[in-house]
Amino acid sequence: MTEQEPNTRPMLGFQALGSALDEALARDPSVFLLGEDIADPGGGVFKVTAGLSSKYGAHRVRATPISEQAIMGAAIGAAVAGMRPVAEIMLMDFLAVCLDQLANHAAKLRYMSGGQTSVPLTVRCAAGAGMQFGAQHSEMLEAWLTHVPGLKVVVPSNPADAKGLLTACILDPDPCVIVEQSLLYFLPPQPVPVGHHLVPLGVAATPRAGRDITLISYGRQVHDALAAAELLAREGIEAEVLDLRSLVPLDERAVLASVARTRHAVVVHEAVRRNGFGAELAAMISEQLFDELGAPVARVAGANTPVPYAKALEDAFLPDVDGVLAAVRTTLARSRARVAG
Repeated sequence: MTEQEPNTRPMLGFQALGSALDEALARDPSVFLLGEDIADPGGGVFKVTAGLSSKYGAHRVRATPISEQAIMGAAIGAAVAGMRPVAEIMLMDFLAVCLDQLANHAAKLRYMSGGQTSVPLTVRCAAGAGMQFGAQHSEMLEAWLTHVPGLKVVVPSNPADAKGLLTACILDPDPCVIVEQSLLYFLPPQPVPVGHHLVPLGVAATPRAGRDITLISYGRQVHDALAAAELLAREGIEAEVLDLRSLVPLDERAVLASVARTRHAVVVHEAVRRNGFGAELAAMISEQLFDELGAPVARVAGANTPVPYAKALEDAFLPDVDGVLAAVRTTLARSRARVAG
């Protein structure tokens, strides 16, 4: 745990998210929560909403039937009517059940109404492997969502950003999805600002500066990138770590500025490699910085398989620090060979 900063309190990830929801409910009477098992005594599978229904009442924290379509449909209708619903879809895999409503209704209503209809909806969903939840409960499907114009998508990597990004989503006039990797809920406590805390959408962070190569990541894999950068420093390689935080809107300026400076890039994400968000980043960097790159953009990602249940296989599925190190060394070696040749 890092040293506590002024006006902060150590929190786990689920506590930071709960703090954002608590403050939103207190600040704005149009905010309400809905989802399966979110009311007390359950407080949600990961306890993010624990205590909130007791504090604000069942009309503000609404436990729903097990129906993602009902949750999403009710939330979209309430948003169109002027409320600010925060809908919990228990696991990201289950967005498939209600994707029609999210992609064809929430995401397109502003466009189809000529800008007259806003949909201030926030969707929370747990995601990601590492807890042996099996193939139907562990996917990272952010690339599905980033492909839908009209949706905003964020993936926090730490408790403070989780609180700040969730706050920004709730205040935003458009539909936002916050992807909460399940292992984020239980990271060691970190300082989180007390009171109102907002992380603007579309603004990346640079938790580690460097000059030799840029490691671009988001969510839990930022920690793998930082661990790899620490090991690379022992070899004399200065790796810069860029935490995107927000995928849509994307901080393209930060990405391009960093890679233009280091001339090398490795993208790291948990979702399967094929057609993942890393492919979009690699294409953007290649299009904009082709002449500056010392080597092609590399990707480190999940294997192109369903997420296994067995612990050893799940670990093998996930990208890891060794994979990042290998990608960096290969990229820099290709760059040196290109110069020598």
